[in-house]
Amino acid sequence: MSPPVVLTQGDPSGIGGEIALKAWAQLAGEIDFFLLGDPDFMTETGRRLGLPARPIQEPAEAASVIGEALPILPHPLATPARPGTPDPANAAATIEIIARAVDLARAGDALAICTNPINKKALKDGAGFVFPGHTEFLASLCGAPLPVMMLAAPMLRVVPVTIHMALAEVPRALTPELLEETLRVTHAALRRDFGVAEPRIAVAGLNPHAGEGGAMGAEEITLITPVLEKLRAEGMEIGGPRSADTLFHAAARANYDVAVCMYHDQALIPLKTLDFDGGVNVTLGLDFVRTSPDHGTAYDIAGQNRANASSLIAALRLARRMGLTRAAA
Repeated sequence: MSPPVVLTQGDPSGIGGEIALKAWAQLAGEIDFFLLGDPDFMTETGRRLGLPARPIQEPAEAASVIGEALPILPHPLATPARPGTPDPANAAATIEIIARAVDLARAGDALAICTNPINKKALKDGAGFVFPGHTEFLASLCGAPLPVMMLAAPMLRVVPVTIHMALAEVPRALTPELLEETLRVTHAALRRDFGVAEPRIAVAGLNPHAGEGGAMGAEEITLITPVLEKLRAEGMEIGGPRSADTLFHAAARANYDVAVCMYHDQALIPLKTLDFDGGVNVTLGLDFVRTSPDHGTAYDIAGQNRANASSLIAALRLARRMGLTRAAA
């Protein structure tokens, strides 16, 4: 029997607790998972929703509890959370929960990690959090040299080479070394975590029409193509650089397993257009599986029983599937 998936509480002032309970209501007979967080907070959240939560003492207990209630492995908050109002006083506990989840996964007590959304400013203000987000923090905890962000949905997987930066900074940030390593990490993850024996990767150009032979920019010629040719010579099946405006229609998507894009919006706009509620954030290149719902803390609807748990449900399902695939490799 495989270990359960660990779900972090995320920012307690956001919708994480609500969607965790709603996900449990749908997945209780399908996936063994538990939430790492404050049991008093989760019990009160469950009372408002009419959904039960129950403390456990160790991850292995989750399987015997999940049929009746959402299992909670206790990690207390410093102060009661107020929906919609981030509290820096709870920053340290939020960070500790993430680090503890990593310890559980690396020790084999959790099959995979699924993380609820956090607020980086609240963590910085309350605990001096110095990382741009979950991805970089998780990488620091396991010494991963280059964590890669993937957004995955049933119809499309995308990987942006550059992520959270101004568009004007992308050409300077895009280097042959970064592109090559992103492609290598992505290729390895498709084989190890997704069970794709011979990954097919499509690579978008940076410029309109992939530069149109240099008429609209030279990066495709001077930077992207040499990297792709190097990896093709090693046996990787990589297409491109392709014009991004024709890369995401149904016929094109049938010919690749992932689209690697040069910047954030080039990758995320098509995925969120195709499946806004079902997209999952996946971190590639770690020594454990990590997924997350593809949305933020949603303070504006926190505590109102209005949150949609679809992305978290998809993230938990994918975490389990990836964890089992990696374990069987």
